Amino acid sequence: MFAVIKTGGKQYRVVADDLLQVDTVEGEAGDLVTFGEVLVVGGDETLLGVPTVAGASVAGEIVRQGRGPKVIAFKKRRRKNSRRKRGYRHDFTLVRITEILTDGKAPSRTARAAEQPASEPSAAESSPA
Repeated sequence: MFAVIKTGGKQYRVVADDLLQVDTVEGEAGDLVTFGEVLVVGGDETLLGVPTVAGASVAGEIVRQGRGPKVIAFKKRRRKNSRRKRGYRHDFTLVRITEILTDGKAPSRTARAAEQPASEPSAAESSPA
């Protein structure tokens, strides 16, 4: 089963367990995020939205927040020693798609406990006597 979602002004074709780099979405690593603008749901039967599929959503888990590579915008004109150099890094969110939902269902999966760091023992417990 696949879906076409719209987020950040762009459209993405996704399936379960996809890693997707989208424009910044609010949240921290491990948080659940739901994309409500589903344009197409495909599989055995394809559902086309007009403009969106009613009752469909895509659930995902935020893997990390990050910044893309630096893009340099350099402008040089021949005369008068005119140069301008500007750099830019685009913020993004890496999302793992967990499930594609139809008929108004709520996401069933929660953030994975294995990816969250385990609590470390305190200094008093780990020091030898």
